[in-house]
Amino acid sequence: MPIALPAVSDITQAELAARLQRLLDNKTKPVGSLGQIERLAQRIGLILGSEAPELKNPQLVVFAGDHGLAARGVSAYPSDVTWQMVENFLAGGAAVSVLARQNGIGLTVVDCGVRHDFAPRPGLVINKVAPGTADALEGPAMSAAQCNVAIASGAALVKDLPGNALLLGEMGIGNTSAASLLMSRLAGLDIVDCTGAGTGLDAPAVQRKIGILRQVLARHPDAKAPLDALAAFGGFEIATMVGSVLQAAAERRVIVVDGFIASSAVLVASALQPAVLQRCVFAHQSGERGHALMLAHLKAEPLLDLGLRLGEGSGAALAWPLLISACAILREMASFESAGVSRQDRAETAVR
Repeated sequence: MPIALPAVSDITQAELAARLQRLLDNKTKPVGSLGQIERLAQRIGLILGSEAPELKNPQLVVFAGDHGLAARGVSAYPSDVTWQMVENFLAGGAAVSVLARQNGIGLTVVDCGVRHDFAPRPGLVINKVAPGTADALEGPAMSAAQCNVAIASGAALVKDLPGNALLLGEMGIGNTSAASLLMSRLAGLDIVDCTGAGTGLDAPAVQRKIGILRQVLARHPDAKAPLDALAAFGGFEIATMVGSVLQAAAERRVIVVDGFIASSAVLVASALQPAVLQRCVFAHQSGERGHALMLAHLKAEPLLDLGLRLGEGSGAALAWPLLISACAILREMASFESAGVSRQDRAETAVR
């Protein structure tokens, strides 16, 4: 039975957009001089429906799952690293743990399908669909029913989270392969252009990975619709992330998208509900080959380009202070009138 997806409405608001632009143009600065921060401020204002937006109780969720395809050698690391890194997240020692703590961001780790049994503890949500997906070279990575369960669990998770901002993170050895496959099929790009080193493969290993992924695509020629492709190629963590993105978008939360794998979840979600993209802020362009093309396909403007390729949500956490600053500019920066500052005549400015 098809899953009932959260409805994501169009939030185009011409009048609010015009008011936000007037506010930004009338701040004590040359028009447009804060560049992308001004566009970010307007986007957040439109998402939250406010001329004085305030981000509250940000939540970073790390979605974790294992991939059957990893047994084919598509990653430089063994699958056990997935559960070991989950333990590291929970112990507070991972990069994303440090960055979330530094920036006052709530951190939740979700076991969506890790091949390991975790002891319950604070900060961990166990929504295990199965202990890892199947090998996508032998059949679909997950059944349609499993895909639906993962999406529904992701939506339910967001309903229980406080705040108005969701930051996306993930962990799963082999999940760059799943993201590459989804990108190739849903964006209509050659797998060569979608596939990179992932966790650090050397050049010959990348070529071998490309060959395996090409075989996987050939194995599933009819998996063209978003949910069919997700079931054929995706991970439980990506499917759960898709559900969370859809629910966060339906609730008009600001969605901060991390790197390549998180972007692949947004790719699927936006193929299902295009207005999802109106709620997304793309934290960075990662060093993973294919991410720049994926961002271009999504017409996304990343905030940072630092050569990151860690995942975990680390790029989203690093970009978070920029969102706080953009909101503060709207709320707190003086206008020319309130500050008693003279401004150039617009005509004179235009001539210059």
